[in-house]
Amino acid sequence: MDVVSGSATLAAEEHGSGEPTVLLLHAGVTDQRSWRHVVEALPDVRCLSYDARGFGRTAYQPENGWSSVDDATAVLDAYGVGSAVVVGASVGGRTALDLALTHPERVRGLVLIGPAISGAPEPAYEPEVDVLGAQQEAAFERGDLDEVNRIDAHLWLDGPLAADGRVGGETRRLFLEMNAIAGAADDPGEERRGVDAWDRLGEIAVPTLLLLGLLDLRYIADGCRHAAARIAKARLVELPGVAHLPHLENDQTTLRAIADFVSAV
Repeated sequence: MDVVSGSATLAAEEHGSGEPTVLLLHAGVTDQRSWRHVVEALPDVRCLSYDARGFGRTAYQPENGWSSVDDATAVLDAYGVGSAVVVGASVGGRTALDLALTHPERVRGLVLIGPAISGAPEPAYEPEVDVLGAQQEAAFERGDLDEVNRIDAHLWLDGPLAADGRVGGETRRLFLEMNAIAGAADDPGEERRGVDAWDRLGEIAVPTLLLLGLLDLRYIADGCRHAAARIAKARLVELPGVAHLPHLENDQTTLRAIADFVSAV
């Protein structure tokens, strides 16, 4: 389904049927195709996914003041969903948290995979990450988008302290394809924010599952642990051997945890 939200036409998909409805919000280095293993792990519920602005098949005109929360609610409205379990990875996790704080009636539960958190302190990076960041900036300045993409795969798919190429095969090919689309996309315009979730996490009252790949960046781990300590009904699951995108890696512990959580909600 094409869902209109402001100047964007969001490419959305529906998978399966049954309750509760699950809304899937992808990371900022992927698109909705990254949820394929999660959809397979949830055969008895209805899953909704879409490509955010600048990703996948979504079309848009530059628009200052657009909102990722508004886009998420537009998808829920288009499918006639009052409230959903919201699963968000990385920046999708930030949108999920902001949605829960802005429209709590639309959220039945939260699954947050290495989430970004609005209002968080500026991140402190490991020295190895600073080196990769400098290499990536140099590649971008010389117009080598393939190298930028390769470094993104090391940072976000393999994990910055793991071996470059730790994750291979079809998973790596798909990551590079999804992230290349995002890297070449036009700027969607300045997003309207205004939610400071970092200091408001204690307001979230719904059951929340936090998933942290132990090969992920240190500041992501710090944010997950901060959220787990502040959200009353939160549970943190730490995942050895995976990084920022355990669901894309088809990590079975991740998929079982999500399926069990959705079933309980």
